[in-house]
Amino acid sequence: MALSPAAVRASFPDVRGYVAACTAGIPSHATRAAVRDDLDLLPDPVRYAEIAERCRISFARLVGVAPDAVALGAQTSAMVSLIAASLPDGSVVVCPEGEFSSLVLPFVHAGRGITVRSVPLAALADAIVEGDALVAFSIVQSATGAVADADAIIAAAHTHGVRTLCDATQAVGWMPVKAAAYDALVCHAYKWLCAPRGVAFLTLGEGFAATISPRQAGWYAGSDPWASCYGADAALAASARRFDVSPAWQAFVGAEPALALFADADPEALCLEVTGLAAALRERLNLPQPERATPIVTWRDESGADIARLRAAGIIASSRAGNARVALHVFNDLRDVNDIAAALAR
Repeated sequence: MALSPAAVRASFPDVRGYVAACTAGIPSHATRAAVRDDLDLLPDPVRYAEIAERCRISFARLVGVAPDAVALGAQTSAMVSLIAASLPDGSVVVCPEGEFSSLVLPFVHAGRGITVRSVPLAALADAIVEGDALVAFSIVQSATGAVADADAIIAAAHTHGVRTLCDATQAVGWMPVKAAAYDALVCHAYKWLCAPRGVAFLTLGEGFAATISPRQAGWYAGSDPWASCYGADAALAASARRFDVSPAWQAFVGAEPALALFADADPEALCLEVTGLAAALRERLNLPQPERATPIVTWRDESGADIARLRAAGIIASSRAGNARVALHVFNDLRDVNDIAAALAR
């Protein structure tokens, strides 16, 4: 049986006042213990490789694909760069305005005549036209928390023969996400999945994967990594593992229990829990409710005065693109909603 939000919450320490999961998650009790225990063990690459494979399996469960469709990485920008480097010369990539830089800059600086066309998020589906090579977007926008109309974007892309790249970093961990709906999906696990920084994933459909060159191939991309440590004649994996980079060992040690925890959780119940907290906060602050529910609450705060008031009250939130930004995750509860409202009313 899937874990309830209450069961998932019990896996975390009491972090009242921390409302910044969109910046970085909080390690669970199990993640803390795993990292500490690893420090008392001798380094063992075989053990670390087994941990990394279990992380791959957990992430595959989270996004509903086979483990063979998942590549291991360390940063989303590096994996996006792999895709940018494989686009044909002169390709056009469509992105939302104000998109997170790690998803956009690899295409902006790819050279070879590749161009980026930016449009408002709400107009993204309508902006896709035949001849575009790729539409790249975050399913949840970092600066505002706005949730993209992914179904409409996917449908428009299919109609015009355009590939889709989704950044799910601000979604996986609270929102049910199906990676198979996209040609490619990237996700860093240190935010809503509460893993250490340095654990990221790329999923690829077989058709798109066939067009991408494994330019970052190292020993871990081999069909048998332990036979791929030396020389130029190593056989790369036939699966998405050929796009792996060697995992950051200690980061994956901490990520293993975190990924397993969220893979075991009830995604629909978790989504309702965290978006319900955000809706309650918007009501307290007299903010409009968004068309698509999101646990990220933002409002204009160009001077930073509201963020300063929150911090003075011991509340850790964030400021992005002139917005005050609050993220309510499973380790938060109504106490945080009440504390935020009280701090801003002073």
